[in-house]
This record gives sequence, C-alpha cells and structure tokens, in this order.
Amino acid sequence: MPSTILIVEDDAIIASGLSYALEQEGYAVTRCASVRNARRIAIGARFDLALLDMQLPDGTGFDVCETLKGAAIIFLTVVDDEGNIVKAFESGADDYITKPFRLRELLARVKRTLNARNGGQLPPALTLGGVSIDAAAGKAYIGDAMLDLTALEYRLLLVFASNKGRILQRSQILQSIWDAAGSFVEDNTLTVYIKRLRVKLGAAANIETVRGMGYRAE
Repeated sequence: MPSTILIVEDDAIIASGLSYALEQEGYAVTRCASVRNARRIAIGARFDLALLDMQLPDGTGFDVCETLKGAAIIFLTVVDDEGNIVKAFESGADDYITKPFRLRELLARVKRTLNARNGGQLPPALTLGGVSIDAAAGKAYIGDAMLDLTALEYRLLLVFASNKGRILQRSQILQSIWDAAGSFVEDNTLTVYIKRLRVKLGAAANIETVRGMGYRAE
C-alpha cells in the first residue's frame, strides 16, 4: 500500500502543486486548508506523514499535531526564526522547511522521513512492462542491463510507470517534468523526449499516443 500523506495548507496553489507532485511519486494524498478540517479528517483516518503549514486561517500547524497520532510531521512556514524551529521539534516534528522551498528538496525530505519511520525500508521498485526502476538509486533496467537515460528521460519514465494504463495529457506530463527537474520543457520538446525514451525502451515497454488526448504507457 502507498504511504498516506495529509497536506494542511491554505494556499490553494501550493497545496495543489504539492498534491500533484506527491501523487506522481506514488503517495496517497489528502488535502485540507484549516485546523478544523484537519482535525475532522484525522479522527477517521491514519496518516503516515503530514505536511503542516505553520500559519492557518483558524490556528497553527501546532494545533493539528496532537490529532495526528503516529504520523511523521514536516512543518512548512514562511517564518524562519530559531524560536519557531525549536518549538516545532519540541512538539514532535520530524523536519521543518521554509517557504519558498524547492520541490525536489521537499520530496527528498518526505522520502527520507518516511524511510526513517519505516526502519529504513524503501518501497518496492516500480515497473513498466519489462523495465524495472530502482527509485532509491535513480536507475532503470531491462533485465540486468542498466538503461542510459538523461535526467528528463528518467523522470518521464517515472511518470509513466507511476500511471500505468492511465491516459496522461501533455500538460500533466510537462508540469510533472518541470516541477521535478527544475527546468522548463516546451510542448514541442516533449515529443522529442518521448521519442528518445521509446527508442531506448525498445520492445520492453509501450508508450502509446492517444490521439487528441495524450499518452498511455503499459
């Protein structure tokens, strides 16, 4: 089962971007924008990790902590002072990230925190057709042969492997690559990267063009 993550963030743009990025990594994500809703949700659900905005419309992230039994906690905040950092860790936080943050760094911290809570156990490797992906090592294989992929080709492979059988719009793929790689990819360039990835995968995996809709990989 995927790790479950609760995002408590009142900025809709930040919350939406975080949710999308985490879901692309294979996590099950629940979002809310207030202390009240977070407490209500936490009563009937168990989460492996929570990303808590420090300043919320009806309170603070500290007000949510006591409801999240057993969850790892990462605070998100624009306030970068020693007092708040100390208070965060004294309240049981596992990590503390100051806005604005780099998405790749946040994803790495989420993964590290979950691994630490799970005794260092990593999730099983992803697969796509005859391709296996070791996400922890950032490598992909066909049989015993390691694929020679660029960073963006590898990211594309991760996106398709995390969404096997689903039709992905070009805009969804572009957003995922841009967020994770930290570089802008034009729409026309995406076609080139997918073509290159298809060549490298050969018959091991199929990336199908769904006309007028996007791509589907199996």
